[in-house]
Amino acid sequence: MSQKRNIFEEVSDEARDEQTVQPGMIDRGRGGARKAIRAWLMVLFGLVVAMIVVGGLTRLTDSGLSITEWRPVTGALPPMSEAEWQSEFDKYKQIDQWRIQNQWMELADFKEIYWWEWGHRQLGRLIGVVWALGFFGFMAARKIPTGWTGRLFLLGVLGGAQGAIGWWMVASGVTQGEGMTAVASYRLATHLGLAFVILGFIAWYAYMLGRDERDLMQARRAKEAKLFSLSTGLMHFAFLQILIGAFVAGIDAGRSFTDWPLIGGQLLPPDMSVLDPWWRNLFESPGLVQFIHRCAGYLLFAFGVVVWMRGRQSAHPQTRFAFNAVFAALSLQVVLGITTVVYAAPWHIAIVHQLLAVILWALILRARFLSAYPVATSVRG
Repeated sequence: MSQKRNIFEEVSDEARDEQTVQPGMIDRGRGGARKAIRAWLMVLFGLVVAMIVVGGLTRLTDSGLSITEWRPVTGALPPMSEAEWQSEFDKYKQIDQWRIQNQWMELADFKEIYWWEWGHRQLGRLIGVVWALGFFGFMAARKIPTGWTGRLFLLGVLGGAQGAIGWWMVASGVTQGEGMTAVASYRLATHLGLAFVILGFIAWYAYMLGRDERDLMQARRAKEAKLFSLSTGLMHFAFLQILIGAFVAGIDAGRSFTDWPLIGGQLLPPDMSVLDPWWRNLFESPGLVQFIHRCAGYLLFAFGVVVWMRGRQSAHPQTRFAFNAVFAALSLQVVLGITTVVYAAPWHIAIVHQLLAVILWALILRARFLSAYPVATSVRG
């Protein structure tokens, strides 16, 4: 017969241990390998940044047309003998860039530009391999969190599209008898724009995976709608400026006029509407394209000040810090942009300008994310 217990008797530690807390339904079945997937995404992020930087250097060194064929698999191996090198050089000699611009080149000079383009394409292959190994590996292990399979697969689709667009871009400059000595600036802008889109998705996903589902759902209730709207506008404006910058790079407009704050010694660039039809000047007239890039930079900075001042009013310290970082990077980017113009866009300054655009892009996305999912801070903290 069981012994009766006094109502004032303390519950033993043994009985207390038998009661276990059950996890909430929000996190049950949704966890997956969030930390591991986030680490994988950060590796992809770093590789895409490297891809953008190497792509910029490939453009600045006029190396992008040195490989005249698209061989996604067999092209992974560079020329292995002197005969193979000569064969690649002979193919390059058939296009307009060599006929018009680079007839002075010897085989040793060709090798220098070849390695830039080969390295750029090799990075693209590496990104594809890293994505495939990670995605299919996590999927086979059933470690992808609920709702994330489609998002992670989208990165692979965009990466594949980027490879095809890359060749579509190069093909515009691999011409004979058409007078093309560089790739089409429209295609270059498409290629660079998609790279930043991919980078944006990776960054956003990494930010989300850095916190669990329960935390995100609770944080969403404290969303700062006005600040999120402003940061979204800043994100779109920055992306537009990146595309305009691609047009500047595509036609070497950054080296057309090297005075500032005037352009060509006057307020408006000379010969800004010589092309027909008129709309081509917006994309192909070096003076006008650089002028548009400058004006867009001023407007972006002014809007950035508005967003920053609104961000400083956030009740969340991490959000305020994120917008301070955006403003600091944006201010530095304006100064660096002016420096790039004044020194006629030397490659070492121009590539830092492009790299800072990547950093600014990630910081804007970070600030936007914290506007949507602010990190709560206790009064005591």
